[in-house]
Amino acid sequence: MPGFATRAIHAGQAFDPRTGAVNPPVYQTSTFVQERVGGLREGYEYTRGTNPTRDVLQELVADLEGGAQGLSFASGLAAEDATLRALLAPGDHVLMGNDVYGGTHRLVRKILAPWGLQLSTVEMTDLDAVRAAIRPETRMLWLETPSNPLMKVTDVEAVAALGHEHGLTVVVDNTFASPALQTPIALGADVVVHSATKYLGGHSDVLGGVVVTATEEAGEKIQFLQFAAGAVSAPWEVFLTIRGIKTLALRMERHSSNAAAIARTLVDHPAVERVYYPGLPDHPGHEIAARQMSGFGGMVSLALAGGAAAARRFAESTSLFQLAESLGGVESLVNYPAEMTHASVRGTELEVADNIIRLSTGIEDEADLVTDVQQALERLG
Repeated sequence: MPGFATRAIHAGQAFDPRTGAVNPPVYQTSTFVQERVGGLREGYEYTRGTNPTRDVLQELVADLEGGAQGLSFASGLAAEDATLRALLAPGDHVLMGNDVYGGTHRLVRKILAPWGLQLSTVEMTDLDAVRAAIRPETRMLWLETPSNPLMKVTDVEAVAALGHEHGLTVVVDNTFASPALQTPIALGADVVVHSATKYLGGHSDVLGGVVVTATEEAGEKIQFLQFAAGAVSAPWEVFLTIRGIKTLALRMERHSSNAAAIARTLVDHPAVERVYYPGLPDHPGHEIAARQMSGFGGMVSLALAGGAAAARRFAESTSLFQLAESLGGVESLVNYPAEMTHASVRGTELEVADNIIRLSTGIEDEADLVTDVQQALERLG
């Protein structure tokens, strides 16, 4: 099999046979002319159902994640919503990690719980705790690794084996690692989800989500909801995501090396209480990350000794690290989770401490990023 970087550029793609164009055409159309009633041209009828540009992305992400089927959605949350609704039913219980993206928890707690889904959270890195939390009505284990924002690392292979012992579907949010660094299906996961807005798109200019399933059966269930509910990605957003993926391998190398340099800068600073980065040897999940990932990624979180005031001051003192939500773009971003990405989980078991900062390390020059972090730390006094 060709290597990852080669597949990221070529999987699901061939030059356009009509013109020879090296990039897939953007089929910016809502509908397709039929040869006769019921006589579709290569199966295309209406873009909510299928679109040639979207087909390319779906085949591409399925190849990169090693799955049977890929599906593309309008956002990461749309992808998660379709996955949960397609694979679960009212009365089912989903067991979720206790450190996940706030929007994921909000989706289940505020929208799907009234529909009838049961939710509880658990320390997913503790296999005994996961085993103890499984109930007769549990149908799904949902985890992020590395997690958002505390960078917890879960042993996917061990959790998948435990889940399968109980007949559960195991879903892994692979957004932080991307398939360039980690392929959960190869480790036993049943479904992988991504916010394609992040590392897959990679340039902070597209909104999207993808799902990759290990089996065609699960893929068909989610595909029906994709078609029937209609939260599909539009052709232009699909094209931008395909373009972003072409450089994913290179970008993840640079994201990872820059993040490692930032982590080393932070770890011995007196203003920093703790650094959360799986590439550090003393990270609790370092050995697991080294085993199941080919790199440690571009995300670094830190706890500041000065509490909320220090965290706010740090977040507002960087220049290259721009204060914004989201992550995974070529530019570096700083985020204050307690009042930004994780504000929706305030008051729940997922509440993020008010001294936590999350850094999305971009692909700028390493020395410039280190200097920016150092000057922000100096302002803390």
